[in-house]
Amino acid sequence: MLFRSTAAHFFYHAGWADKLEYLAPGRRVAPLGVVGQVIPWNFPLLMLAWKIAPALAAGNTVVLKPAETTSITCLKLATILQDAGLPPGVVNFVTGAGETGARVVSHPAAAKVAFTGSTEVGKAILRALAGTERKLTLELGGKAANIILEDAPLDQAVEGIVNGIFFNQGHVCCAGSRLLVHEPVFEDLLVRLRERLGTLRVGDPLDKNTDVGAINSRVQLEKIEELVASGVAEGAELYQAPCDLPERGFWFRPTLFTGVSQSHRIAREEIFGPVLSILTFRTPEEAVEKANNTPYGLSAGIWTEKGSRILWMAERMRAGVVWANTFNRFDPTAPFGGYKESGFGREGGLHGLEAYVELEAR
Repeated sequence: MLFRSTAAHFFYHAGWADKLEYLAPGRRVAPLGVVGQVIPWNFPLLMLAWKIAPALAAGNTVVLKPAETTSITCLKLATILQDAGLPPGVVNFVTGAGETGARVVSHPAAAKVAFTGSTEVGKAILRALAGTERKLTLELGGKAANIILEDAPLDQAVEGIVNGIFFNQGHVCCAGSRLLVHEPVFEDLLVRLRERLGTLRVGDPLDKNTDVGAINSRVQLEKIEELVASGVAEGAELYQAPCDLPERGFWFRPTLFTGVSQSHRIAREEIFGPVLSILTFRTPEEAVEKANNTPYGLSAGIWTEKGSRILWMAERMRAGVVWANTFNRFDPTAPFGGYKESGFGREGGLHGLEAYVELEAR
């Protein structure tokens, strides 16, 4: 799936390369020059496409730093770009840890900086670039609310919940890590969700039968364990899928928390792992209020049979993407990005491409 999505992003932006005059009618479109980019470890190949494709389509050159734990993917793409005949110096990769990334984003040659990663690092980049004329796009953390209303198709919703939080081991910035359930269907949904967790397979991510793969690193596993322990200490009820874990590697069982309140750390902080916090609500108004009660604003989901209710709620939710009766669906033609501490700017679609050009009067 990720290979198809990666190819789709390159294909879509390649279509723009000779049509930039139509990007902003009445304006002259010019490339920015050198673009500095930093990507995270959770989707190393897809994030490369999100960053490189629009930059190249707009006529820029790229200096990109991958995450230190997933740099091999980046270096493999470098050989593919060489084989494809891309001229030297158009796309440049530099590997290293945080200090390397800091040099990329602070270098005076970078006319634009694009960063995907943690909110803390994003704030540091924003401070460093404040007062400069360089463009900046930040796609940061999230704590998405997945809202289940009483008329939702529950079996379909359960699959959406599982995909929303356990896909890629929960290593997803827009993961539906907060589940808001209408009180009349809470018990029924919880039974179905626990049954579905019992069928998930945790193991080798290269095995096509695996549902939940390995945690990225020991550091990330320790962060997940620490936040789960805080949930138990604060009084939430823990449920973990009864599955066997491999003996070697970093693994964590798919986890549910019930009895969660808005004050719990597991409801406020990004866990970035296969952990779901479940809250309830009585009215759609309360659901919107709880969904928006977060410093983040990257994504959200709404499950209901009433289109009018979807539109009413989506209009009031402070999230960059609101999915209806689905979750984690992306298209290269659609812009993606957040509000508040989830960043600003968009990637994908016309809006994402505009961030890599200078619009001048004719």
